Amino acid sequence: MANTTLADPGSGLPPAQLAARHGLRMAGQRPSLASYSGQLWRYRHFITAYANAKLAASFSNARLGQLWQVLTPLTNAAVYYLIFGLVLQQSRDMDNFIAYLTAGLFIFNFTQTSVQNGTQAISGNLGLIRALHFPRACLPLAITITQFQQLLGSMIVLLAIVLATGEPITLMWLMLVPAILLQTVFNAGLTMTVARLGAKATDLKQVMPFVLRTWMYGSGVLYSVELFAENLPGWATAIVQFNPMLVYIELARVALLENTPLLNDSLPLTWLVAIGWSVVMGLGGYLYFWRGEQEYGRG
Repeated sequence: MANTTLADPGSGLPPAQLAARHGLRMAGQRPSLASYSGQLWRYRHFITAYANAKLAASFSNARLGQLWQVLTPLTNAAVYYLIFGLVLQQSRDMDNFIAYLTAGLFIFNFTQTSVQNGTQAISGNLGLIRALHFPRACLPLAITITQFQQLLGSMIVLLAIVLATGEPITLMWLMLVPAILLQTVFNAGLTMTVARLGAKATDLKQVMPFVLRTWMYGSGVLYSVELFAENLPGWATAIVQFNPMLVYIELARVALLENTPLLNDSLPLTWLVAIGWSVVMGLGGYLYFWRGEQEYGRG
């Protein structure tokens, strides 16, 4: 039976061997993990430039501009303080409920906005994806950087609130830096995860606000974390202790506030959980996103 394999007339080689000889590969093929990571590093300037552009554009039509980076979380804090602090009197057993509440809201908002925007990182940039060739992880990473920049502005306001409500400056404040860095890695992995999910399930952006609101109520943002131990069975309290957002919020509160209640009495264990979530979600989210690289922008 004659060999029907197509070959290049000039070389006599089949197309697969000819492509291998000249370093060609199938269009849209997923690169190796090492190659993909190298591409991301080469595009680091694009990621930061894109993040800066997104940050500037997000407030370009507002008269107060980037001042809304601070006004938005402050307004939310004022509303929640009115409801939970005054109406529901959650502040009656706490020394500094205003700073406690504000710290929880600012830290949770960092993750919340990253996830909300991450669900549309691919589906909302199809024109860019189909027009240019670049590692698609640039998009969720740029979202994480944008939200990190907004968090830095919020942290200045938070520190001012902490001082204004009578908290002293201590060496514990230095703990805030590694806590936020760990949360940033966690956010990057989570944003890449929801970016891939949102690329296929476009309705995810409609569901995500309900998921995030439930997550907020389960993270002790608006009330003392001691309520979990008082109202939940022991096994449920043990599970809540491993909630990543509760862990990152607790670390921020311990760093800035004296006499802040902790659900877990062991601060070293809280740090271990924070590091664990950062590694698992950061690495896992990156691998999960990379495995879908060839799918983004198709169909």
